Amino acid sequence: MTGLLLYARSRALPAALAALAGTAAFALWAAGRLDTYVDPDRRVPIVALAPLLAAAVIGTTLYTASDELDRTAVRPWWPRRLLQLAALTALAAALLPLAVLGHPEVFGPATVIRNVLGCTGLTAAAAVLLGARLSWLPVFGYVTAVYLGSSGARGRAATVWAWPMQPGAQPGAWAAALVAFSVGAALYAVRGARVEGPRG
Repeated sequence: MTGLLLYARSRALPAALAALAGTAAFALWAAGRLDTYVDPDRRVPIVALAPLLAAAVIGTTLYTASDELDRTAVRPWWPRRLLQLAALTALAAALLPLAVLGHPEVFGPATVIRNVLGCTGLTAAAAVLLGARLSWLPVFGYVTAVYLGSSGARGRAATVWAWPMQPGAQPGAWAAALVAFSVGAALYAVRGARVEGPRG
């Protein structure tokens, strides 16, 4: 096996790619069932939860079974980590917006892309702090809390802290999501996921 195939297999990338495709198919199916083409506000569960699921899938690939080997390798690992995270994020950002085409000013493709970036960044940061296995937990808690509690939130501050639920091209929401992605990606690229025991 070549090094690239070994790397993909050790990070469970084939399964992750299949799961991302399944997430996109599920989002597309759900959009049809919710009649989101009639009422764009019905897209809220899709634009909030589909990126969350994609970020959880990406989080599973951040695990490494050979931390000692990674740390003693001749070549630095941060470019591989960054490339892997960026490629999976780009794939999710390309697939998921297909479920919410049209009405871009409300809850359209731009909102999904923003949420994919923000959720993936939070997941990557959590992988550094908690490990890849639990990397989905903080972002799940945050997005769920915002989804359930931000319906009456208004004002400029709400566009920042409630960024997963903001429609369209809100500058504060985009800034928060981009900061989350940048910080999470940088942390993961430099540090890698927290060392965990072997997977059972």
